Amino acid sequence: MQLTGAQILMECLLEQGVDTVFGYPGGAVLNIYDAIYEYRNKINHIRTAHEQGAAHAADGYARSTGKTGVCIATSGPGATNLVTGIATAYMDSVPMVAITGNVSRDLLGLDSFQEVDITGITMPITKHNYLVKNIEDLADTIRKAFLIAGTGRKGPVLVDIPKDVTAQKYEYTPKTPFPAPRGDFPYAERFEQALEMLRKSEKPFIYSGGGVIAAEAYGELKKFAELLDAPVSSSLMCQGGYDQTDPRYIGMLGMHGTNTAALAIKNCDLLIAVGTRFSDRVLCNANLFAQHCPIIQIEIDTAEFNKNIDVDLKMKGDAKEILAHLNGMLPQRQHKLWMEEIAEWKALYPLVQEATSEEEVMPQEVLETLDRLTNSEAILVTEVGQHQMWTAQFYRFRTPRHFVSSGGLGTMGFGLGAAIGAQVANPDKRVVNIAGDGSFHMNCNELSTAAQYNIPVIELIFNNQVLGMVRQWQKLFYGGRFSQTTLDRTTNYEMLAQAFGIKAFTISRRSEIEPVLKQALALHEPVVINCHINPDVNVLPMVPAGGSVENPILEM
Repeated sequence: MQLTGAQILMECLLEQGVDTVFGYPGGAVLNIYDAIYEYRNKINHIRTAHEQGAAHAADGYARSTGKTGVCIATSGPGATNLVTGIATAYMDSVPMVAITGNVSRDLLGLDSFQEVDITGITMPITKHNYLVKNIEDLADTIRKAFLIAGTGRKGPVLVDIPKDVTAQKYEYTPKTPFPAPRGDFPYAERFEQALEMLRKSEKPFIYSGGGVIAAEAYGELKKFAELLDAPVSSSLMCQGGYDQTDPRYIGMLGMHGTNTAALAIKNCDLLIAVGTRFSDRVLCNANLFAQHCPIIQIEIDTAEFNKNIDVDLKMKGDAKEILAHLNGMLPQRQHKLWMEEIAEWKALYPLVQEATSEEEVMPQEVLETLDRLTNSEAILVTEVGQHQMWTAQFYRFRTPRHFVSSGGLGTMGFGLGAAIGAQVANPDKRVVNIAGDGSFHMNCNELSTAAQYNIPVIELIFNNQVLGMVRQWQKLFYGGRFSQTTLDRTTNYEMLAQAFGIKAFTISRRSEIEPVLKQALALHEPVVINCHINPDVNVLPMVPAGGSVENPILEM
């Protein structure tokens, strides 16, 4: 049947199972938005306050579901406003398709109004991108974009479509989504080598990364840990990839990881890394990381082998498939003394924040109360900073895709848009965005989106009137010279929320924590909670720059 390019785009989105897109209209995407109007009963569209919010919402939708998120923006500034969100998704391997409009083909390259080379701009931060100059290529380009975004090491793909291409007509033929290509799988001798290393080990240590969640390998990881009889640590991106109430779980590893994880990496005789790229926030100092033990790395992306640290055995492929194969070969191991030692460290070094007065509000108590009231089942989204680390430390993530955060890029302003996307994707779950007051000011305009669509996200602001993480570094390493990290903003958060048509609550004393959280959770509408905390509450443990992950700072 003959359809316009814009209609072909809609049909291809439906082919891929897309039910929701996030975006903002403009001149170059007028034809696309006319088609969105036509398809409004088949595809839900959420208009955000800013294109960056649309990219983050598509990201939050993807992270919380495993499906590919979709965002749409017009040419020029609309497209460039997506860039931070695309880069955020790229750094954390999140599947996303960003669709941008551009000026008509006859105006390309002429510095036309709202023209920009968005494919050139985004080349370093996408898995692939396309400029569709011929309508006959449009349908298969969209299909390829989804295939690339959602297979292998996942990530964002951008499709730029000139306005006249969306207006042209062409024959549309429906197709089922392209089948995913079969990925690499290690040779049999690699498995034999791995089994020999696992058999010899008396103190094995499993470190899991975001690839565990991307591959949906959490069941296989749990079985592997039980068969190997080993402790499990995780990266920031793998929160919930292993049940954190399980006795084997010992917390995060890295700059703000637990001391138990630090002692485990210091004393283990084998490190098995699953779905992780060994980022600098984990290694801290690559020259001092796990130098005493062999390392097995299970990873889907060849580029991550020996990039940040040398490993002894590389196993390239899908984490779920590799772990399942290992589980079928691995006999039950027993490491009673090692696991008893781990349990002793956990008892000796719990994560504890000590209040200076009876009514002081401590982030730990706020998050542990939230955990209890939600039965560990809420989706927690975060901005970036101290509150991000506290969330990972103190909320017990029991299942995957319940922690949504910008890890690799560390994007302040990510959380509220991502929370909106996660809530739209999971209407039956409670979604809470944990924010710092610094991050909140970057994208608080998206409160208008939550209010307009009555998206019942809870915006919980840890308000300490400082840029807490940067200030913490200034306190430790810059002689307490707090250059531009004391905010002293006069923002009235309660009045601001009310201006957007949103209810607001305040927590300023410890006794208010549980009553306020209960009230907020009982509502089925967007809520802002202004939670006052002391600016001198720090994130601990902490490994200083250049330090060894095995020797974190435990107190300040």
